[in-house]
Amino acid sequence: MNSLKVLFDRDTWQEIFGSISKNKTRTVITVIGVLWGIFIYIALSGAAKGLDNGFERQFENIAMNSMFVWAQRTSIPYEGFKIGRSVELKLSDIEVLKKRVPEIEFIAPRNARGVFGGSSPLVVRNNKSSNYNVYGDFPVYTKIATKKIYEGGRFINEEDIKYKRKVCVIGERTQTELFEKDEEPIGEYIRINDIYFQVVGVHKFVPGGGFESDGDIFIPFETYRQIYNSGDNVQWFTIAAYDDADVVKVEKDIKATLKRIHRVSPEDERAFGGFNLGEIFNKIVGFSKGMTLLSLIVGIATIIAGVIGIGNILLISVKERTKELGVRRALGATPSEVRNQIIVESVFLTVIAGILGIILGAFALAGINAATADLTDFPYTNPTVPIPFILAALFIMVFLGTLIGLIPAQRAVSIKPIDALREE
Repeated sequence: MNSLKVLFDRDTWQEIFGSISKNKTRTVITVIGVLWGIFIYIALSGAAKGLDNGFERQFENIAMNSMFVWAQRTSIPYEGFKIGRSVELKLSDIEVLKKRVPEIEFIAPRNARGVFGGSSPLVVRNNKSSNYNVYGDFPVYTKIATKKIYEGGRFINEEDIKYKRKVCVIGERTQTELFEKDEEPIGEYIRINDIYFQVVGVHKFVPGGGFESDGDIFIPFETYRQIYNSGDNVQWFTIAAYDDADVVKVEKDIKATLKRIHRVSPEDERAFGGFNLGEIFNKIVGFSKGMTLLSLIVGIATIIAGVIGIGNILLISVKERTKELGVRRALGATPSEVRNQIIVESVFLTVIAGILGIILGAFALAGINAATADLTDFPYTNPTVPIPFILAALFIMVFLGTLIGLIPAQRAVSIKPIDALREE
């Protein structure tokens, strides 16, 4: 009750502002210490979150725990096979991988023309033609890497696979280059290597989906297999593990399984290549968390230094107000009233400094957001600090302000009225 009485007492606040006004320069300099600490915390935490958001945006169209695995050449002789043997992935590998690596959620076999240094197929539409990469895919691929299809179209479906339909999904650049400006491509035909394909969809290109571009053409895997006589061969697997899986271990298990299937030495690290997006994303998340922790440590350390400065100011203030405090005690002020007044002053200075630091930090993040709003090549967007983090910082400041205020408050209470009144 005494604390609330002091808090809402007009005379208390007059004395607090009177004390602050007597030492304006010293107070401002000390308050800046707390302000700077919370500013650093807000700015660094927001910057780390912006980086985190940027990478999430880059990976939003592909599963976080995804990876690519492909076959290469052996580097170790094994079971009578010589070094340098070319290994081929097969469709039959899929069922074996699913059984032996239960952490796999989705696996999509993929073939392509024009992607890895080969010549891209010629695609013709009336009197217009150009070369584009052509992919053979199953519908499951879209569960790993999202394909944004323009309204009215679709991606490859199971019926296309079953009946080996000659249908295709073209890219937005392909549409621009092969069709007239106002022409609707859905339902029209294009020729790929002199074979007619009906356009069933147009995909919007979004960076971050692997090797793909805005001109790519997707056809059913079985149709690709028939046209290019690829048999059961698969150029690479696009794989997504379950969210709680260890992606590094999953990749090792997949490669170990493939080595057993294709009779490759367990020590051969070159026979199968891989690119683990999940591992990269986890490292990015770890870096972002490290940045947030660093900002917390640096911010709190700076806040503590500033709060200690406020404690020093109040100690000096108490010494300068010895006679005033003695008069108050002589007139009947209780020790708790004097103590609470000093603590309120400490908390007030700390909170004001903290709020100013938060406001400046918010302005800084708004400026960074405006400067990076149009960046597409750099993974950075929307630097923000969650409200709970800000409230936690304010709570810490109130706690520290109270704690540091106890020192000068106890000094004030220890002053004997008779000694204070004698002091000149």
